[in-house]
Amino acid sequence: MILPIFAYGQPVLKKVAAEIGPDYPGLSELIANMWDTMYHADGVGLAAPQIGLAVRLFVIDSEQLESDKKNSDEEPGFKRVFINAKILEETGDLWSYEEGCLSIPRIRGDVDRPPVIRLRWQDENFDTHEQTFTGINARIIQHEYDHIEGVLFTEKLKPLKKRLIQRKLEDIRQGKVNTDYKMKFFAVR
Repeated sequence: MILPIFAYGQPVLKKVAAEIGPDYPGLSELIANMWDTMYHADGVGLAAPQIGLAVRLFVIDSEQLESDKKNSDEEPGFKRVFINAKILEETGDLWSYEEGCLSIPRIRGDVDRPPVIRLRWQDENFDTHEQTFTGINARIIQHEYDHIEGVLFTEKLKPLKKRLIQRKLEDIRQGKVNTDYKMKFFAVR
């Protein structure tokens, strides 16, 4: 089932998400709905806060980017569920890359991030994994991880860019943006 994506301004996007266990109600259905929602919106990642749930869960499918990586040294893409993720280490010289977000449509900006991360997480069966990710895979994880920490990519933009997008952010908060996917906007009172 395709769920509405919560837009910039929704309080859940600024909360640090809580860990969940195997007894979390409807987890399999939730994960299936997150995949459906992400693909419908043409995303490569989606975190639970983006659908209104302040829990430490996100899904990523970077296999969709494989055609962009031909003749590259970049590690292969993956499709994976991340539960209760914890970044253990971030290393390397910061590199800039233009990011966007389904919760902040029509806004993109360069974000500096380390190119290598070491991550511990649980999969949908609650088996624990630890792995190092690099390049675009690391970046996508860092972006989704920020969501479960209550951080949006716009907070990592350079000061001038932050000032330039203020009006657009306010328009999104008020629901004055069109998308090809369902969104839930902050209720303006």
